[in-house]
Amino acid sequence: MVTRWRPHVRHPAQMVVAGFAMAIGLGTGLLLLPVATAGTDSASLLEALFTSTSAVCVTGLVVVDTAGYWSGFGQTVILALIQVGGLGIMTFASWLVLLVSHRRMGLKARLTAATETRTLGLGDVRSVVVRVVKVSLLLEVVTAAILTVRLGVTYDEPWPRAVWLGVFHAISAFNNAGFSLYSDNLIGFVTDPWICLPVAGAVIAGGLGFPVLFELRRRFRRPRTWSLHTKIVLGASAICLVGGSAYVTAVEWCNPATLGPLDVPGKLLAGFFQGVMPRTAGFNSVDVAQLNPATWLGMDVLMFIGGASAGTAGGIKVTTFAVLFFVIYAEIRGESAVTIFRRRLHGDLQRQALTVVLLSVAAVAVSTLAFVVFTRYSLDQSLLEVTSAFATVGLSTGITTELPGGEQLLLTALMFIGRLGPVTIASALALRLRVRMYDLPEERPVIG
Repeated sequence: MVTRWRPHVRHPAQMVVAGFAMAIGLGTGLLLLPVATAGTDSASLLEALFTSTSAVCVTGLVVVDTAGYWSGFGQTVILALIQVGGLGIMTFASWLVLLVSHRRMGLKARLTAATETRTLGLGDVRSVVVRVVKVSLLLEVVTAAILTVRLGVTYDEPWPRAVWLGVFHAISAFNNAGFSLYSDNLIGFVTDPWICLPVAGAVIAGGLGFPVLFELRRRFRRPRTWSLHTKIVLGASAICLVGGSAYVTAVEWCNPATLGPLDVPGKLLAGFFQGVMPRTAGFNSVDVAQLNPATWLGMDVLMFIGGASAGTAGGIKVTTFAVLFFVIYAEIRGESAVTIFRRRLHGDLQRQALTVVLLSVAAVAVSTLAFVVFTRYSLDQSLLEVTSAFATVGLSTGITTELPGGEQLLLTALMFIGRLGPVTIASALALRLRVRMYDLPEERPVIG
């Protein structure tokens, strides 16, 4: 028998993980340079690693003040890492290949790009990569223009700085990063709709995902022709946005430390803004540490659900949550098949959704337990911090900077795992696909 040698071919997910890790390593190295900090001392390895991971994974958690600690060079590095992480390392790399070589993408490159963009076929990956970049830049430019004019005209910012602030916050918003060049984030603009609404709009657009944005562009006036994915994303996102905003506004309405001192329009704007941000963007227009514990719990749920697949949001994704909801609904009704919008779901999809949720719950639960055991912070504070890191949100009660080094490293790992997804990590580490050529006898254990 002759055995033919076959070269080892990396799984596309492995290349995505490797790409993100390389970007984080490069960012860490650049942030360690003395020129990256505003002071005379260079950043520590943990500060550089945490910031680089938070930027590439578009999270927004920080251990140092972005506005005061990092120099213009350091802030530029952070912004570049946010853009690269938001677009996806492999998507960005594929686009660069198209620009430089203008050659036909090989099968390996198409598989890699498809893994990151969540496209269903290989034939359209090339056009998808280009459209991803075009749509991203267009929405970022529009948001940056609005913010720049507002900051320059109303707040008397010098125009060069107004442009820089507008561009930075626009890219940070669309990529659901939550990094801000203001030490108090956006608290100073809590009642300014010309700042809060463009930022919230960019966050929502980035959280919908590129497939949804593309389909809305083509078939906006023909909702009956929308794909099942688009219908689920829009429906679940609307419920989360409206429900989350109403919940935060109602619970915080009389809180003297948050919405209480504002007038009615200000309360509605601030409540809407804070209801949008748990979609995995860490901006805040009120002090998160002063929110009611009930609000924290509601935000934990919204952060864990997150946004849509193939976008800049994190969490388990609204599609995963919707699939499990309809699985439960079908089981309660005694139906043999799970249907959504008159479409039947395949069994593999249901198992994938269950796997994602259970792995995510395990990651959050174990990490929260570690926080409660090894730190002095309460359960609700620990849960918010852990969920924010895993769902790549960036909202914090302010304890991130005070955490011991071990817990900061744990948050770093959670951001990395949460950005790529538990299933992607698992498949990237798998060396081979095992196919069972036989079936075992069937038996039914007692459930419940």
